[in-house]
Amino acid sequence: MKLEPVIGLEIHVQLKTKSKMFCGCDTNLEYAKPNSAICPICMGQPGTLPVVNHTAINFAHRICLALNFKINKYTKFDRKNYFYPDLPKGYQISQYELPMGENGYLPMVIKGEEKKIAIERIHLEEDTGKLIHPKDLDYSLVDYNRAGTPLCEIVTKPEISSPAEAKKFMQELQLLMRYLEVSDAEMENGQMRCDGNISLRPIGEDKLYPKTEIKNLNSFKALEKALEYEIKRQTEIWERGAIPGRVVTKEIKLPLTYAIKGQKEIITDQQETMGWDENKNQTVLQRVKETLADYRYFPEPDIPPMEFSDADLKRIEKSQIPELPWQKRKRFRDQFGLVGDETEVLIQNESLANYTENVISELVSWLSSTSEIEGTTEEIWERDGGKISKMALSWVVNRLKVALDNQGIDLNNSKVGPENMAELITLVYGSRINSTTAQKILDIMVENGGDPSQIIEAGDLNQVSDKKDLSTIIDQVIAKNPEQVKEYQAGKLPLLKYFVGQTMKLSKGKADPQVIEELLIERLR
Repeated sequence: MKLEPVIGLEIHVQLKTKSKMFCGCDTNLEYAKPNSAICPICMGQPGTLPVVNHTAINFAHRICLALNFKINKYTKFDRKNYFYPDLPKGYQISQYELPMGENGYLPMVIKGEEKKIAIERIHLEEDTGKLIHPKDLDYSLVDYNRAGTPLCEIVTKPEISSPAEAKKFMQELQLLMRYLEVSDAEMENGQMRCDGNISLRPIGEDKLYPKTEIKNLNSFKALEKALEYEIKRQTEIWERGAIPGRVVTKEIKLPLTYAIKGQKEIITDQQETMGWDENKNQTVLQRVKETLADYRYFPEPDIPPMEFSDADLKRIEKSQIPELPWQKRKRFRDQFGLVGDETEVLIQNESLANYTENVISELVSWLSSTSEIEGTTEEIWERDGGKISKMALSWVVNRLKVALDNQGIDLNNSKVGPENMAELITLVYGSRINSTTAQKILDIMVENGGDPSQIIEAGDLNQVSDKKDLSTIIDQVIAKNPEQVKEYQAGKLPLLKYFVGQTMKLSKGKADPQVIEELLIERLR
């Protein structure tokens, strides 16, 4: 029997507000001492009243717009009751029946084809505290600083078809949160966490079978590996002929539905909550999944429902949101002809993308003003736009960014502005300097700033292209390497690169490599 995975994700994104969801406690907790950023409200002490964070509402609406959600005109908060050491109130203020938005989607490109992953809902809630398990203690500690921090939960429909696709969805969602500036979404810092729901079914069926939920996956790698493990584990259950889709647990007493004779396993039709053990590379049972009845949802009595007027909704819909990652990716392809891994580096870094785009714009103006390049700005772009864009991309990503990273300089603090960077690329494009010299100039610009033309004049770095001058240098190289000349003339043609290198060295990197190669071939022949 051929099976296919059916995957849905529940993602919790910590919103980048200055205060908590229902109180004024600080959310900048990086250097806070344990249990120092708390108050009677977020600890749920008697007589306190929560107040909704207005910025969190705005952030949720911004996410709704970006993900094509229907924004609900009427919404409310509910109490979700459960008891766990990191939940100081004994309940969580969340949204159940009436979330912020419903029925959205995130567009992705999967194997060259566009696919819209449907998202069921988006709602706001407060975060829990954090349990700490020191290895040298036989008990756990709890830090409530995080309790009450605003969370946005995004729940997909079960439409993801592979662990790799789930990983890509999470990466795209993380990128979107950063573009919208609603969250840093760092998974390793707990700012973005994911629960993966997975079941199998025979290919061709539409039915959904009982699923397992893998909780609190805190990296893209963990998400992918945990789902891959569950596919393998559940496939083995199906192949043994157990009740289709019901999940096997090992050596644990649960309500017995069906036992496999001779094996220490129990099959249960109850949905189970699993954890991912990084050391063992396998999922482990945590608990039987609570049902809605277990949570005893009821409307939060201390927070009145929120109703948005038609005017409010129109204002929200007209809100300015930035160009989104998939929109930028498409525009870079259509406008500049940029595709591939280098372009993806730009999409992942909005500052770098904007800088590169400014360089391309400045570059066209520079090219049209130089005597080496023929044509108007429009003619140059029509003729060489793709080549120009790719050259700018390569120099910014592979040269400038590397040089800045080596110096520990952020692009936003760089002394190399887009105009000077464009001028440098123009000098290379017009063959006034070679790439080796250009790299020397760029290093000077990174260190001290400055105009490329002035650096060239001050350092006497203009490229030597005059054949008479270069012939003199080539004669010296040939005279110094008689054995290599004989080998080349005997058929060892790769030695041409050696002669080019020696000529460049003797010219202190100022010679035009293309002219050198032409002269060497002619001279050595």
